[in-house]
Amino acid sequence: MKKEENIIVGISIGDLNGIGGEIVLKTFEDPRILEFCTPVIFASVKVMSFLKGHFKMDINFNGINHINQIVIGKINVINVWKENVSINFGKEDFKIGAYAIKSLAAATSALKDGAIDVLVTAPINKHNIQSEDFKFPGHTDYLAQQLEGDSLMFMITDFLKVGLLTDHVPVSEIANHITPELIESKINTVYKSLQQDFQISKPKIAVLGINPHTGDNGVIGVEDDTVLRPTLAKIKESGKLVFGPYAADSFFGSNNYKNFDAIIASYHDQGLIPFKTLSFGEGVNYTAGLNKVRTSPDHGTAFEIAGKGIANEESFKEALFAGIQIFKHRLEYEELVKRV
Repeated sequence: MKKEENIIVGISIGDLNGIGGEIVLKTFEDPRILEFCTPVIFASVKVMSFLKGHFKMDINFNGINHINQIVIGKINVINVWKENVSINFGKEDFKIGAYAIKSLAAATSALKDGAIDVLVTAPINKHNIQSEDFKFPGHTDYLAQQLEGDSLMFMITDFLKVGLLTDHVPVSEIANHITPELIESKINTVYKSLQQDFQISKPKIAVLGINPHTGDNGVIGVEDDTVLRPTLAKIKESGKLVFGPYAADSFFGSNNYKNFDAIIASYHDQGLIPFKTLSFGEGVNYTAGLNKVRTSPDHGTAFEIAGKGIANEESFKEALFAGIQIFKHRLEYEELVKRV
């Protein structure tokens, strides 16, 4: 791995008709960012120059055609394509979706090869990225296939970390997906991530119930009693500080979440609604459990404000710094493990 001061952060540009390009440019318009990392934007110089002009930004790029041409301390833009691209802010366009995937694929390849240290992904549109060559519901599933490890959607801030047992699964299928094997795997992934990525030596984890009121002793479903509780009891026997299941409706409102290092929700909205309510604009979507570091802002393409110059870059900036910090923590963790 590279020295900490030369951390190279690759950025996939996301949907060019959304706010991705704007929040990337606003982030790197501050030259102090280059004291922390060397960015590599996977797009094209033509596209980034157009965006720079549209948003009237004072920013300079180092255009490159190959990953080995990266210049440390500069904002590098690698030409993943060279043709002109027609950008229509706020419009869903399958051609633009194809460019988003070109950017993601090139950045992921560089991540796998070790040419970049961290990947930060700008938002994509989950509909217009679908094609014969790309049939994934989003970044996380694609990266899970491309990289090594067991992926987990981990929404993080300094004060709140929420993982999911199931992520992009229809509500009607959630209970069928939650098995003892899945529960054990996801808890182990969160536990290891808290140790190696966030330097928490003895993590304390809360797990939310599957059904309302965790089933009310079988009155509102049996899955909490037949699947979740026995599995958590088994995990506790291994020495992990895992607690629950807790009724999700009162868990966050009562501030109980403040007593734990991480919370594991049973499904997407159960975890992400309170997370985004408590931390919107500051949250980061981190793909834990993989052998490489990938982060993303906690919002989507925001077509309704795209191109207007009013998008807030704070979540993207948080994602950038979270990726850098996690990469550093992993370096330190590896050194610690070597000494033991």
